[in-house]
Amino acid sequence: MLPEQFLERMQEMLGEEYPEFLQSFEREHYRALRINTGKVDVEAFLSCSPFELRAVPWTKNGFYYKEEEQPGKHPFHEAGVYYIQEPSAMAPVPFLEVVPGERVLDLCAAPGGKTTQIADALKGQGLLVSNEIHPARARILSENVERMGVSNCMVTNETPARLSGVFPGYFDKVLVDAPCSGEGMFRKNEEACEEWSPENVELCAGRQDEVLDCAAVMLSPGGRMVYSTCTFAPKENEGSISRFLERHPEFHIVQVSMPDGFEPGKGKWAENAHKDIEKTMRLMPHKVQGEGHYVAVLEKEGAKGSHSSSRGGLEKGISQKEYKEFSDFAGEFLNIEEPEGTYIRYGEQLYVAPAEIPALKGLKVLRPGLHLGTMKKGRFEPSHALALALGKEQVKQYLDLAPDGLEVRQFLTGQTLVPGENVVMKNGGNDEIIKEGKGWCLVCVEGFSLGWGKMAGNIIKNHYPKGLRKG
Repeated sequence: MLPEQFLERMQEMLGEEYPEFLQSFEREHYRALRINTGKVDVEAFLSCSPFELRAVPWTKNGFYYKEEEQPGKHPFHEAGVYYIQEPSAMAPVPFLEVVPGERVLDLCAAPGGKTTQIADALKGQGLLVSNEIHPARARILSENVERMGVSNCMVTNETPARLSGVFPGYFDKVLVDAPCSGEGMFRKNEEACEEWSPENVELCAGRQDEVLDCAAVMLSPGGRMVYSTCTFAPKENEGSISRFLERHPEFHIVQVSMPDGFEPGKGKWAENAHKDIEKTMRLMPHKVQGEGHYVAVLEKEGAKGSHSSSRGGLEKGISQKEYKEFSDFAGEFLNIEEPEGTYIRYGEQLYVAPAEIPALKGLKVLRPGLHLGTMKKGRFEPSHALALALGKEQVKQYLDLAPDGLEVRQFLTGQTLVPGENVVMKNGGNDEIIKEGKGWCLVCVEGFSLGWGKMAGNIIKNHYPKGLRKG
């Protein structure tokens, strides 16, 4: 049941469109996935996709799928080949116009859909800082960054105010996917209905003002910021942007080309609406095949590229001598040179972060970059994150399992594998069969990495993380 006060407000806003809007809630919500082009080219995936897909028109690698196909249960999901994401939620990130090598902040990032979309655009270059204020949600964010094989993302668990004190004028691009009343998700999420109230709309609007002010501090001159919500409430959409521009005259709304079905923001719905508010965008469920969203594209006055350093300077990192165990592992089992960047050690855990990673002291950091693995005395144990960041051609030996075979199900449930007709070790450099493998091998599904196995005698021990095992 939709809240009565919500319906009254929507009827007043929409007028003659209201019946059509109401009818949209009687239809099933749309389901979509976004192909991870860090692992596979879109055309290459479409040529072998096990699902019937059709394009989401506002993002180049988003596709609708049928409910019965359940891609979340396919091994490709565990391999990070795609991210299941509500189609309208894919709309904001393309407007950031991210370029590889930039510094980008996703300020309210959990569960990670938009963060991994930004990472896709960065192509492993530059720095992505993904922040989430709630610890449990920050852990989910970190797990999704890992699953998608992202190497240049620092995940933090901080308040926006705390980050703004560390990173003034630091980022080229900032995404503010703001906490909101969630009205746009009513069709998809009954809990959002139950939690809604006019008072919560007011609370969210106040919180958005605070978050936007912090984001403004962290954006460099000439930088771009995209603000988005999944609500219909004018106070949280046109209202939030109008109030922000009144407080920050150094910003202006950018006129962008609106995809078909998107509608301009409505000045008549907000108090003291900014003169350019119709340059912002609304996604309405009776006009697009997706849920309700709002998007505003803003730019800060000033010369581009003049961003500042973080207040704490750069993280120093450790010397190559201090991660010798990893170097030995890489020389024995990988077909690539050691990743470039800043090597950071927390106890036994080794990470490699982008070369100019800001100093971490005083920040709540869940991961400063790619988790490489565990440093043991005289040996190195590779992490699951490293497995998912590698391609089969980057390792000296791998197994390639069929997505519909028994063996891949055995691996995902933690069972050992026995070499045989369907479990064949191959050389990552030339795909030649290896008759007698030794030590660490990458376990793949149709060429996409799933995790590590380790040869021990005539079996392959399973190193798929216990917390991820199915059943």
